[in-house]
Amino acid sequence: MREAKVHRIPTKGPDDVSGLASAIARGAIAPEGIVAILGKTEGNGCVNDFTRAFAVQALKAELSNHLPRAAVDDIAYVMSGGTEGALSPHILVLERTAGPADNDGPSLAIGRALTAPLAPEDLGRLAQVRLVADGVRTAMADAGIAEISDVHFVQIKCPLLTSERIQRAEASGHTTTTRDTLKSMGLSRGASALGVAVALRELSLSDIDESHIGRDMSLWSSRASTSAGVELENHEIVVLGMSRDWSGPLIVDHAVMADAIDVAPVKATLERLGLGKDTSLVALLAKAEPGTSGRLRGSRHTMLDDSDISATRHARAFVGGVLAGLVGSTEIFVSGGAEHQGPDGGGPVAIIARRNGG
Repeated sequence: MREAKVHRIPTKGPDDVSGLASAIARGAIAPEGIVAILGKTEGNGCVNDFTRAFAVQALKAELSNHLPRAAVDDIAYVMSGGTEGALSPHILVLERTAGPADNDGPSLAIGRALTAPLAPEDLGRLAQVRLVADGVRTAMADAGIAEISDVHFVQIKCPLLTSERIQRAEASGHTTTTRDTLKSMGLSRGASALGVAVALRELSLSDIDESHIGRDMSLWSSRASTSAGVELENHEIVVLGMSRDWSGPLIVDHAVMADAIDVAPVKATLERLGLGKDTSLVALLAKAEPGTSGRLRGSRHTMLDDSDISATRHARAFVGGVLAGLVGSTEIFVSGGAEHQGPDGGGPVAIIARRNGG
């Protein structure tokens, strides 16, 4: 029997690992049990957001004091740049330990998978969809989750294109889906999300034409959250679900927002979890997307027309405020860019809660 633990630790900057170091020193976190670390860093969330790589470098340096290098590299590091508005920089440390044999019901289960590097010419194409689908299945097996319905969230860190990677592909006689490095982020997020949809049988591979990726937003996953970064060339995949083979007080459920102010499904999830009555909030993870119409419930917005601030930055701040108002906390993981992650303009939300007394 395994037990999942989730530690939410505020940070003073991308390189601040003092909270993690303190938790390890007092025995609250066992380094050998860490499966993944998710983080919100205060960069711009775009191609040149090196706060993500900075945070990963600092985390690996700290963990190298406690673990062999191979074990440090096996951890999934999913850093999401951008804490616009009042979103608070923090990390979520996901840990697995041995749990008590007795279990009154299903508990949070965590699985992880790291894929092979993705060739630059495969980014945003069906090869990426297949690679991610296989990785999600591997992460489910790692968590011991057999039933697709028991998966509530799949968090992925995926690569993007840089000028050097584009040149590498072209030098070997290949072409890339785009030469625009910023657009490559959306294509990578979208292909990764469709890979989740295929793995969870929300879509079949035959439903997806390569021309659909990043364009046909009628194709989407209800449980995918993908974030692109310059700091890696593979995919780091974390599956969150429920299993009777796991014990402990943590539970997870998910909702799908139809648009940026669709709070009803989130409220329903909070009620199912008994938040504020039977449980307390541990973590909230969500996707934010301005949508392609330029309107929200009939009213025009300017998120897509602002040349100074990326639309994803607007969306993170806006959705972050909506969700923070529901749960009473700004330490929430809101990631921008929701291509194929929930309906156009909306997005999936996952809530991890702790049963009272646990």
